Amino acid sequence: MVEMSPYVLDIQECSKRIDLSQLEGSNILITGATGLIGGSLVDVLMNARCQVYALGRNEERAKKRFADYWNSDSFHFIKGDVTKPLSCNINFDYIIHAASNASPNFFKEKPVEVITSNIIGTQNLMEYGLSHGMKRILFVSSGEIYGEGSGKEFVETDSGYVDCATPRACYPSSKRAAETLCVSYAAEYGVDVVIARPCHTYGPFFSESDNRVYAQFIRNVLKGEDIVLKSKGEQHRSWLYVVDCVGALLTILCQGKCGEAYNVADEKSEISIRDLAELIASTAGLSVKFDIPSTQDKGNTTPITTALFSTRKLQSLGWQPLFSMSDGIKHTISTLR
Repeated sequence: MVEMSPYVLDIQECSKRIDLSQLEGSNILITGATGLIGGSLVDVLMNARCQVYALGRNEERAKKRFADYWNSDSFHFIKGDVTKPLSCNINFDYIIHAASNASPNFFKEKPVEVITSNIIGTQNLMEYGLSHGMKRILFVSSGEIYGEGSGKEFVETDSGYVDCATPRACYPSSKRAAETLCVSYAAEYGVDVVIARPCHTYGPFFSESDNRVYAQFIRNVLKGEDIVLKSKGEQHRSWLYVVDCVGALLTILCQGKCGEAYNVADEKSEISIRDLAELIASTAGLSVKFDIPSTQDKGNTTPITTALFSTRKLQSLGWQPLFSMSDGIKHTISTLR
């Protein structure tokens, strides 16, 4: 008997806990399907009685990621880029727009592409949905839309500071604009849209090019290396295991109010970068070391030092996280091993 990875067991548990009955018999399109969040959305929805359409640019990566489903009658891969109009002619009942590169190296090297995937991609999906009988669209935004915080938890009506005149603003500014585009389509054309604002999300199956801190730390420990911090790691964040994130997204898709945005986070998983490094290192029996340069490159670092989120609005829909941060990190490392 083949032993299932902790991640697969977590996906099964998540699938049992969420009521997906209203999605039965539906066609569901997921953009950014080979990404961290998109891939887990596919994994959970493959346990529901629906037709799952996974859209991505890299078919080779998709074949590897979705090898278990590739020949399933309920799984369909669509090769495409959201910045271009969809070339298919399928009526998708639900669309989940999760295509957006969240890796800091893309913010530095491909800021234009980050912006277009959020804004033009959202418009293309809206127009397609309007002409193909779409019931609802979920836009996966980001907690980064709040900008710099004061240390108190962000609620959905808050807005912090973002310096728009920097390439690094490509991500939060385009997510903000795409949210406005979503609610504008709702107001002008009657589109049923809901918005999710995930915090920093972690889990297995991140891409090779992903250079977010948690991905770098996990690569270190998988190689048996201590984690070396180049700063004091004082930035404070809300974190969420990807399986819990997907549970929240599907709860918003099924139960969220049209035109509303919802924070997606675990209020019990608010820690500093240093604490994250120490948690990951200790899980693998390794240590954290410091190598802080006298001067640091300011051009490729996030301007946001504190990002904590209230989830009262999401919890009012009945969602609760299933996994502690310690368990999520442990399951991520065990699965990748």
